[in-house]
Amino acid sequence: MGVEPGVYQLHLYLPKTARVKVGKRGAFVFPAGRYIYTGSALNGLERRLARHQRQNKRLHWHIDYFLRYARIERITTVPTRQRLECALNREALAQPGAQVVVRGFGSSDCRCSAHLVFLGAWEPGGSAGWMETSVGPARKSHEGRTQSLSHQAGQVRPGR
Repeated sequence: MGVEPGVYQLHLYLPKTARVKVGKRGAFVFPAGRYIYTGSALNGLERRLARHQRQNKRLHWHIDYFLRYARIERITTVPTRQRLECALNREALAQPGAQVVVRGFGSSDCRCSAHLVFLGAWEPGGSAGWMETSVGPARKSHEGRTQSLSHQAGQVRPGR
């Protein structure tokens, strides 16, 4: 991947409800469950995703604070020079039961309500799974589910 630009989605699991201080924005309560965070890395996907997966880092972006409590279950990438993160984020928000917990989380540079979307509580053995996006051509995820992403073929990387 190198310095290849693109957009990505972090598929996250928060095992228990957490009160998270998000920099100067203050503290917010996030319910336990599944989340999707959509971001862009137009200066290089590999470096951005490696940073998200590191434990020891300077807390800079909103997602850095949330990742202290949540774990990355899966990472979906879309190599592109286009700013498609808002389109992917709209797909996440369109999922049944999707909610914004904190307005403006991860979306200070666009008009989206937030780039962190709560998909609901996860029940072992339940039917609730990761969202299936429909922006572009279908491909396989590492879990064997068909997913559609941006106008270019994407890649899936296992999380930490």
